[in-house]
Parts: sequence; structure tokens; C-alpha cells
Amino acid sequence: MYFHDDSFFPETQEKQVITVAPYGPEWEVDDFPEDLPLSIDQHVQQAVDCYEAGATVLHIHVRELDGKGSKRLSKFNELLAGLREAVPDMILQVGGSISFAPEGEGADAKWLSDDTRHMLAELDPKPDQVTIAINTSQMNIMELMTEDDIAGTSMQRPELYDTYREMTVPAGPAWVEEHLRRLTANGIQPHFQLSSIPQLETVERLIRRGKYMGPLNLTWVGIGGGFDGPNPYNITNFMQRVPDGAMLTLETLMRSVLPVNTLAIAMGLHTRCGNEDTIWRHKGEKITSVEQVRQLVRISNELGREVATGKEARDIYRIGEQYDSVDETLAKLGYAPNRQPGQLGFTQHA
Repeated sequence: MYFHDDSFFPETQEKQVITVAPYGPEWEVDDFPEDLPLSIDQHVQQAVDCYEAGATVLHIHVRELDGKGSKRLSKFNELLAGLREAVPDMILQVGGSISFAPEGEGADAKWLSDDTRHMLAELDPKPDQVTIAINTSQMNIMELMTEDDIAGTSMQRPELYDTYREMTVPAGPAWVEEHLRRLTANGIQPHFQLSSIPQLETVERLIRRGKYMGPLNLTWVGIGGGFDGPNPYNITNFMQRVPDGAMLTLETLMRSVLPVNTLAIAMGLHTRCGNEDTIWRHKGEKITSVEQVRQLVRISNELGREVATGKEARDIYRIGEQYDSVDETLAKLGYAPNRQPGQLGFTQHA
């Protein structure tokens, strides 16, 4: 990404797209009963409240009535239908893990099989986006958790702590290519969840080889333990490698969420909040997902940067667009073209 002298001026920045993740699949309901929905009606109301507060992208997981994360696609279909009616302008983004919550006491936090995860492309009504991880990696969210972060929550239990410490993200090359093929064939935009520059490089190779042709919406996920941590050098190094035509959101966890989002707002990037990322306003003081959205809107207002409406967010994210060729994709994303046969020296933008 390239920054001009006026890049911090709000009048030169895109409107801010706020993603909210208000279903916190890693938490048990008793960890924050005021903010973790159970019934479908409660899930839908949570979305309505976040949208009215200023969020325009909804990151979706769903619970069963017993409080466990649902792994039933029918449950996702039921929620998506309710959301389409209640928040028609919101971008509906299904979490590509479906749910990584353990099913029983001390059970492994297993992601579902590759074949089952591919079925996210067949959800009905279809979501606007499904998040996709790149390259199998460790996902130890406990590495950055402090004692204060987990105090009084289910994550203090040793068996659950170990479950999330040992978690990995399965995202091998064959699965990624097939998942991209199925999503785009069904008109669903992939949203790439990337933890490091090597994963971004893999996405670029997929584009250059024609495995993905379309808009590039990225979230930098800085949650440590196999991922980048919330270090400003990690963020700016990653940004430097992101092509100019991509949309970049910053995501981290716990009490790093607000400062990282503040950086994102100031730099003209996009933000993500919600109880999936943090339940803490300050040490020992909880904050709901709706309150987190309102907080980001207030900061944006202080900096003079407008927050996108739902329809504006769809334009910014280019929902519904796909491209016809590798060359068109590279040009629209701001990557240099592929090297032509016999071409010597550095390739340059047109």
C-alpha cells in the first residue's frame, strides 16, 4: 500500500468499514451472558443492534440452545435467512471454521472435515463472504492471553486452556484451491484471513496462477502463537506488501483490539471488533459488542473519518464482482503483471 503526504487526512480516506464478530464461539455463555446469544432470535437481535450502532459487516457463528457452537449447516441457513430479513444491507460473512468450539468437556477444538467445510459454498441463503485461511498453521490464542484476560472465564479451566493452546488451522493447498473454486462458482466472495506475509505471498501466487480472480479483501489477524502478534512493525510490514487495490482490515485480540483498531482508523484501513475478539474494555471491565462498535464510531468521528453505510461497504468491498482473467485481476488489485515469455528485467505496472 502506498501513502501520500495527505493520506492521514480524512477527506482522502475511504469511509471506514466496521466488521463486528458478536457471537464469540470460543467463550461459554456463562463467561458473558449479557452479550452471548443463544436463540436464533437473540442472534438476529445482536446483529440488528450492531448494525444500528454502525457495523456493516457481520462475522457469523451460531450456537445451539445448549450453548455449544453449532456445526449444523441447517442452523446457519436458519440464521442467514433471519439476518437477510432483519439487516438486508449488512454484509454477511460466515466464519470459515464453522465453529472451533469443543463439543464436550476437555474435547479437542477440532475443525470440521474438509468436505464439510466446502459445504459452506452451498449455504442457502448464501452469505456475501466466507472467510478463508491460507496455509496450515498453529493457532495458539492462549499465547497472548494474560491472567487478567481469562480471569473468571471458562478458559481458566486447564483442559479448555490446553485445547485452545494446541489448536491448529487446517488450510492446505488442495483444500484452499478447491474451496476458492466452489465459493466463486456460487458467487460468494472469499475474505482472506492472513496471519503473516508468507500467507499473503501464497495468495499472490494463487492469483498469478489463475486460482482466484476477483476483489482482494484481507484481514490481518495478529493473535500470536503461530500468527503475527499485535506489534506495529508486523502491521506496517504486512501493509507494505499489500497491493494498492486491496481492502485491508486489522484484527487482534483482547486489550490490544482497541489500540490496533485506532491505528487502522487513522491509517485509512478498516476495523474489526466484537466479543469473538475481546470482552474487555479495560482490565476487569467488560464491554459488549455493540459498545465496541459505538466506541469505534466515536473515534472515527474524532478523527473526522466517516463510517460506511451498509450499501457503501458493499461498494468498497466490491461484493458481487468477479474478474475474467489473471491480467485483469492483477491490474485491478495493483500488482505488477506476470512476466511474459522472453521478458527480461523488472516487470512494471501499466
